[in-house]
Amino acid sequence: MTKITVATGDGIGPEIMDATLKIMKAAGAQLEIEPIEIGEKVYLQGNSAGIAPESWESLRRTKVFLKAPITTPQGGGFKSLNVTTRKTLGLYANVRPCISYHPYVATKHPIMDLVIIRENEEDLYAGIEHQQTDEVTQCLKLITKPGTEKIVRFAFEYAKAYGRKKVTCFTKDNIMKLTDGLFHKIFDEIAQEYPDLESEHWIVDIGAAKLADTPENFDVIVMPNLYGDILSDVAAQITGSVGLGGSANIGADYAMFEAIHGSAPRRAGQDMANPSGLLLGAIQMLVYIGQPKIAEKIHNAWLRTMEDGVHTYDLYKEGVSKEKVGTSGFADAVIERLGQKPEKLKSIVYSVDTTHKIQGHYTKAAPAKKDLVGVDIFLHWNGEERDANVLGAILSKFKSGPFENKLITNRGVKVFPDGQPETFCTDHWRCRFTTDGMDEVGTYKNVLELCTLISEAGLDIIKTENLCRFDGEIGFSLGQGQ
Repeated sequence: MTKITVATGDGIGPEIMDATLKIMKAAGAQLEIEPIEIGEKVYLQGNSAGIAPESWESLRRTKVFLKAPITTPQGGGFKSLNVTTRKTLGLYANVRPCISYHPYVATKHPIMDLVIIRENEEDLYAGIEHQQTDEVTQCLKLITKPGTEKIVRFAFEYAKAYGRKKVTCFTKDNIMKLTDGLFHKIFDEIAQEYPDLESEHWIVDIGAAKLADTPENFDVIVMPNLYGDILSDVAAQITGSVGLGGSANIGADYAMFEAIHGSAPRRAGQDMANPSGLLLGAIQMLVYIGQPKIAEKIHNAWLRTMEDGVHTYDLYKEGVSKEKVGTSGFADAVIERLGQKPEKLKSIVYSVDTTHKIQGHYTKAAPAKKDLVGVDIFLHWNGEERDANVLGAILSKFKSGPFENKLITNRGVKVFPDGQPETFCTDHWRCRFTTDGMDEVGTYKNVLELCTLISEAGLDIIKTENLCRFDGEIGFSLGQGQ
């Protein structure tokens, strides 16, 4: 018996969870269930995270979480339970198989069988945001070496374990040269460790276009968090239905399995909802906990059910479907077919319990030689019709050590010196203090002295960012137009 924590969730959650558990029990899954309550009811009890402290204790005991969709109340103050769970438990890898089931599910892409591996913990989802001025807000994009190494290596290990042939990376490193550039660089380095697997990189915009147009050209795709979140839903939809999508969230010690769709409260209590997304997530769970043959039995029975035209309302189509059933009726149909295999769709073989053995890891590198070569001081300034030349003249008075004002940008675009009069400026200014070659080394005392001089002049400092070289390489971006 394997202990798992189960949450029935909100909306259609209880119905599709009942159907999923019924199928697993009939198939012989060896499970000991610990139920917990999450979601709307917990939120409305005053818990902003949507999960009670005692529920964390269950997760620490079982380390495996099967979760139905939840409803997050409207309005501010409520945190995403998914994000909270993923980050608290270190579930760094999100795994979403996206497969078309033509002709039983309508799709423009009948040959599609890919897996999206999404980094789950960082990127813009670090959730570090600030309002900086009256007009400007900020969200910090964090891409780390350890986080990137783990997810990229996980993607290659997954491809290797499941007999995939190619791993593709999507980034936007033509623009975000440091953050997405790091992700791409590490992908290329790790790809060298897997000579038997093909690897490729696409800029995310053209990559997304190709994914939507010719998904059959992809196999495993690994991406930073935001791109992966968006494009895994796109990929699921073009298979024919987001409702068929299940996902795994894998960490070093814990794992969570779920459907990718929401709680659909309008369909709650009507015995209409399709339980397939949660069931396919539960199948991934069975592989993870070392019951691959049960997973195989259920997956093939589900495929046979689809093939036999027994469909819920969302998939039912005259001329293709044979019988329209509700949630419980669909579960019964899958159970009736346990032990059968599909005749036209590709049958599933889980020869070994692979997923729980797949892990990414990172190697801690020796610290680089770090030299302070300047500072960006950000200002909230509305003076003189926002004329950058006026601000530049004010800042030219201030110098500390080797650092003096060499550049002002607005929304990343160079506006001083020699800015263009057409450039629109907000009230948010990046003022770069460094040397001509950006190679003379200063101290943090110089930074503090500059901040003191600027503040005493009545200018509003929002924040500072040190400009450093790491082993001689600059660790900051240039201004657009610099």
